[in-house]
Amino acid sequence: MAYSDTELLARLIQCEAGGEGQTGMEAVASVVMNRVRIDYGEYGRIMTIPGVIFQKGQFVCAMETVGGQYNAQNIYNMRPEAQHYAIAEWAIAGGRVGGLGQALWFFNPYSPSCRPNFPTRVGTFALRLGDHCFYDPTSYYADT
Repeated sequence: MAYSDTELLARLIQCEAGGEGQTGMEAVASVVMNRVRIDYGEYGRIMTIPGVIFQKGQFVCAMETVGGQYNAQNIYNMRPEAQHYAIAEWAIAGGRVGGLGQALWFFNPYSPSCRPNFPTRVGTFALRLGDHCFYDPTSYYADT
């Protein structure tokens, strides 16, 4: 099924951060667009919204199966609402969450603290919003 960039991003926003409030959803959209716009490292070779979202192993919501089991919470099962489309359009137009920097990664640590680096030394902790920790690229990222 082919989706427009806005539709695809709205579905990912709803799936990955639907319970994180406006700023949490904007932060997830910012990460996707930071990956699209960066011109070096691993993501610098992708440069499209579908390429970023469907890059292998990046977003659980882009996977129909996880660990050999059907993943019911995937972008194909989402029904985005007006707020998800508005956030997608905002991010595509260049909107970014203040304080987030150039974050390229986020994850839910299921704990009250965020680790200082993610996934390894290529990312350094930038900000916590809701349940998610966000990470900016370090100089090591350029070699990915």
